[in-house]
Amino acid sequence: MSGNETSLRGHLGVSGIVFLVLAAVAPLTGIIVIGGIGIAVGTGGGTPVMFLIATVVFLLFAVGYAQMAKKLVNAGGFYAYVVRGLGRTAGLVAAFVAVVGYNCFVAGAVGTSGFFTSAVFDSVFGLNVPWWIWSLVSVAGVWLLTRAGIDFSAKVLGVALVCEVSILLVLDVVILFRTGFSFDVFRPEVFATGSVGLGLLFAANAFVGFEATGLFGEEARDPKRTIPRATYVAIVFIGIFAAVTTWAIVSALGVRNAGAAAADHLATGDLVFSVSAEYLGTALTDVMRLLLVVSLFAALLALHNSASRYLYALGRVGVLPKPLSHTRRKNGSPVVASTVQLVLATVIAMAYAVAGANPVTSLVAAFTGIGTLGIIVLQAIAATAIVVHFRRVRDARWGKTFLLPLLGGIGLWTVTVLAFVNFPQLAGSDSPVITLLPWLLPVAAVLAVVVAAVFRSAKKHIWDSLEQDLDRVAQRAAERTPQ
Repeated sequence: MSGNETSLRGHLGVSGIVFLVLAAVAPLTGIIVIGGIGIAVGTGGGTPVMFLIATVVFLLFAVGYAQMAKKLVNAGGFYAYVVRGLGRTAGLVAAFVAVVGYNCFVAGAVGTSGFFTSAVFDSVFGLNVPWWIWSLVSVAGVWLLTRAGIDFSAKVLGVALVCEVSILLVLDVVILFRTGFSFDVFRPEVFATGSVGLGLLFAANAFVGFEATGLFGEEARDPKRTIPRATYVAIVFIGIFAAVTTWAIVSALGVRNAGAAAADHLATGDLVFSVSAEYLGTALTDVMRLLLVVSLFAALLALHNSASRYLYALGRVGVLPKPLSHTRRKNGSPVVASTVQLVLATVIAMAYAVAGANPVTSLVAAFTGIGTLGIIVLQAIAATAIVVHFRRVRDARWGKTFLLPLLGGIGLWTVTVLAFVNFPQLAGSDSPVITLLPWLLPVAAVLAVVVAAVFRSAKKHIWDSLEQDLDRVAQRAAERTPQ
């Protein structure tokens, strides 16, 4: 099976990493769920502007991120960046936040995939199957694809991405020619009304997943070039695609009436489907529903790939059990970490099924909400670490390594505060239990500090490996990078 092999292997190029990242972002799911909520509770017809502002923030962050990616290649992603920039204790805090965030997100995605697959197959084909059975089918599919290696996963995700993006582009074009795009969305009295804070939060939420580019550096052909390019491509695509598609939707609804119209569909979550039914007809809307199932499965696969690489990286340095770093000899896939991660997510989802809980209002709201918040916090910590690192080494490129990344970091910390303050809206539930979930992250941070103190005093070999692992991986990447 995996033996004692511990090296990740792959031949990912820019397109492969972009597919992995955009599949996690799930454009179709993002527009149907996040876009619909953002229009309803945010700035209504001004939602496209919120996506453009979010794009600028993430591009500013990406400037420093790209410079860091050229210097450090590690499957630990942001955790490794934080170790380099803020030290090993802060790095463990980032690692624990990442483990909580990604693993919760995958558990929520298992429930989301199962629930919507059940609903769509019932609606389109009249096939009534419990959601948890579809969840188990999705998990089995993800596990098999993961064993086949990251290169194969990238190809599958590429096909899924093209399909889900294509149906939305068809909707955009039809609205453009039948109704036209209204430029009223760019009027201050439109995009500055409503809740700008919530509008920005949900726009930023659509980018959650882009940070995974760095996680696949060890499986890229030329990581020091591929990761920066893939990051820029992913951010620009997400931002422009979301802005244009929400522009089409609010134009179809009427810019000044879009917020109220979206609010009417908030409980059922079918705003985009209602617009599609009017402009594309029943048949293509059913195709969109089926592609939503594909989008959700692709997102589950991509998020799982990210979560398992954090487990793999922490297993390699000894923070988590060493067997998590074992990989398949055939293709270098982290099969042990993958299996453990999927078992954990499945057990959580099945516990809700056994309890007879509604998966959307309980499982999905709780675990997707805390997962999203965890990743947003991770992004903000990494932004700080990147700025601090380049100041510590006295990098002379003040624009690329200080000013622009600093502005991006300020934007990310702003989003973090908005996410904490508005967590019930982010999670989609005002349950008293769910409103307490953000406290899991401070608890994880405190636990990380305690663990760091134990490693520093009693397990020096693990403490040292946190730093040594960065250098070893960076050196190996440099040796295989074409000159």
